Amino acid sequence: MFIVRLRDILLPALALVCLIPTAFSTGQAALGHAAATSAAPGTLVRWASAGAKRCSMGARSWDALNGTCYYPIDLLERTGPATIALLGTGPKQFARISVEPNDYGTEEITPPDIPQANPSREDLKRDASDRVELGRVWRSREGPARFTLPLGAPVRPLPQGKSFGVKRVYNGKIAEQAHMGSDYDAPVGSPILAVADGTVVLAKDMFFEGNSVFIDHGDGLISMYFHLSELKVEAGQEVKRGQTLGREGSTGRATGPHLWFGVRWHDARINPKFLLEEPGRIPIVNRATP
Repeated sequence: MFIVRLRDILLPALALVCLIPTAFSTGQAALGHAAATSAAPGTLVRWASAGAKRCSMGARSWDALNGTCYYPIDLLERTGPATIALLGTGPKQFARISVEPNDYGTEEITPPDIPQANPSREDLKRDASDRVELGRVWRSREGPARFTLPLGAPVRPLPQGKSFGVKRVYNGKIAEQAHMGSDYDAPVGSPILAVADGTVVLAKDMFFEGNSVFIDHGDGLISMYFHLSELKVEAGQEVKRGQTLGREGSTGRATGPHLWFGVRWHDARINPKFLLEEPGRIPIVNRATP
């Protein structure tokens, strides 16, 4: 008799618990109906939705840009599934990105007889100091966006970018990290231009990068320009899109005059070509099915 009464109490309680919705179950249900979009490290995908306000990927979230969520995939991102979300006027929407492996290849580089080819202990100390300064740049707070897509050209006319993501081998020794930007071979001395309005957060002669400029454009977007022959801006200065930052050169670890241009968006290092082309060419996130 006691056992029968206990079942009479437990079964309705269990049924009630199963009927209570949770944020976890709701999100998982949405993901269960969402097709995965494939993307390689160093690329970018977009999700346009009416009234889009906030975007999130993993533990990071940010404002939508003109009604569109952009999800940059860091060049060093691990392969596998990644959950993304979009918040607009209705319920939060979920989708998945399947990060697939991509081999950008390897390049053998023979640098000229410069300190960067065989850095001394003092040279490496200087570079370590440069990394500390950059760490402060990457940790800076994300402000409102001061740009639209596509970005302006960093040099005109803009040649084809090359070597993004490749593993560089210098004098038989592989570099610690892949090539995080693209190289642009423009005429020697060409003006190097800001790709959007922003604030110069760093402008100095760095050991490996040479004369370098870093600009914060808001919304977590940092643009970078390396190997300049001279600098025409300084840290803290406000710049406008198309403003001259310096001139193309070969300072730092460079085999000849060229512009190294890179971007870091929401702390993800991606191929800058995605932001220099029309946004309509950026791959779209697969929509959730009913």
